Amino acid sequence: MWKTIVRRIFVMIPQIFFLSLLVFLLAKAMPGDALTGSIDPNIDPAAIEAQRERLGLNNPWFIQYWDWIKNAVTGDLGQSFRFKMPVTQLIGERMMNTVWLSVATLILTYVIAVPLGIISGRYNDTWSDRLITGYTYLGFAAPLFIFALLMLWVFGFQLGWFPTEGSVAPGSAAGTFAYAMSKIYHLLLPSLSMALITTVSTVQYLRSEIIDTKQKDFVLTARAKGASESRIYNRHILRNSLLPIAAFFGYEITGLIGGTVFIENIFSYPGMGQLFISSISIRDFSVVTSLVLLFGIASIVGALLSDMILSAVDPRIRIK
Repeated sequence: MWKTIVRRIFVMIPQIFFLSLLVFLLAKAMPGDALTGSIDPNIDPAAIEAQRERLGLNNPWFIQYWDWIKNAVTGDLGQSFRFKMPVTQLIGERMMNTVWLSVATLILTYVIAVPLGIISGRYNDTWSDRLITGYTYLGFAAPLFIFALLMLWVFGFQLGWFPTEGSVAPGSAAGTFAYAMSKIYHLLLPSLSMALITTVSTVQYLRSEIIDTKQKDFVLTARAKGASESRIYNRHILRNSLLPIAAFFGYEITGLIGGTVFIENIFSYPGMGQLFISSISIRDFSVVTSLVLLFGIASIVGALLSDMILSAVDPRIRIK
């Protein structure tokens, strides 16, 4: 397995290189630059042009790319034009909010999906199965941003059960118990909104795996030997059906990347997704390219993590 992991890591290097090149070219293809439309119109155009020259914005794209990637390797992602601070520091301040939101969403996803998938698969073609299947169909049909807006309107504005913006209550002192509880309280509604949508694919997949496993020869043999139904489900059916779900863990991470962009903007949650959208609107290219590159690397690492988990939980599978 370790040889496979090392080989996959070497494959990731050219993938990250081509990803960085694509991200940079797409950013440069956007109209204007960071000095377009965001400065005082009374400033002398010659001074603006001199600033562009100083920042290297007039250099050929390949020189700009080389300068950017050379600095990125050393941890220097450039300077944000909007926030007037290093991009590394800016992303670092927002990253933990996005990480906690993703972790909370993953926990809620599996807490909801595994019991529903087991019930739906074990008691298929019953009323409970039909209700759960109906929920998954609605989840597949409902766009995440529409569902999140509905959750915000109902539970945030109408019922007032949850805060409607921010990641912590104003005035909370960092490091205190009240601060930690406030962070969790602000996480609940956005993470639950995303989990209720992202969980439907896991529910359907687990249901299909359980139904399929129930027809396997080793399950029929166990029944023929007189094993109890609880033992058959716990020792044979669930054990084999949960293996692919474990491998989905890495791919769930990649799916959260797109979800957090919507969720953070809808709930005004100060994470990397909200920073990404705001940076696009003001053409803060240093921040945009850095965030897209980080999101892409996270997706590549998530795919590798899924392969590693699948190889670890099922020794019969060795990814070549």
